[in-house]
Amino acid sequence: MRRAFFYVLVGVAALMAIAQPARAGKPERRGKQVWSGLLVATNAARPRPAPAEMRRLDPTLRRTFGYNQFELIGVSRKALQNGEVNWLASSKHFSLRVDPRGVSSDGYRVNLQLFQDRQVLLETNATLSKSSPLVIRGPQIGAGQLLLLLVVQ
Repeated sequence: MRRAFFYVLVGVAALMAIAQPARAGKPERRGKQVWSGLLVATNAARPRPAPAEMRRLDPTLRRTFGYNQFELIGVSRKALQNGEVNWLASSKHFSLRVDPRGVSSDGYRVNLQLFQDRQVLLETNATLSKSSPLVIRGPQIGAGQLLLLLVVQ
């Protein structure tokens, strides 16, 4: 199952450029605010509008993943500091752990772990950039799909 998530992650890595570019510049050495969300993507007969935090990304998420409704089941906004393990967005059964690993020319290097209850479903290293969000497709949840969304603010 972990291998399947790895392959999904590799396929989703291209999505890091789905947002409109922000101000150019080097990442700061201090912790930046990171907004994280756990989303359940579904197709509904009468889709509800996207949550305010996601309105800018909603059209791209719809095109990319083929779902017409995105429900936030967990959300967090936190400044990441090197050497501190952070628990970001969590819901009843899922939680996201982020371990900052430093700053590079591309952005903020982090180790991500997705848990379902106490079981690790996915662990990967990623780079968070202010110019583009990180979107990872998670497991199926009922008739929907879990998505992880991280945005440097």
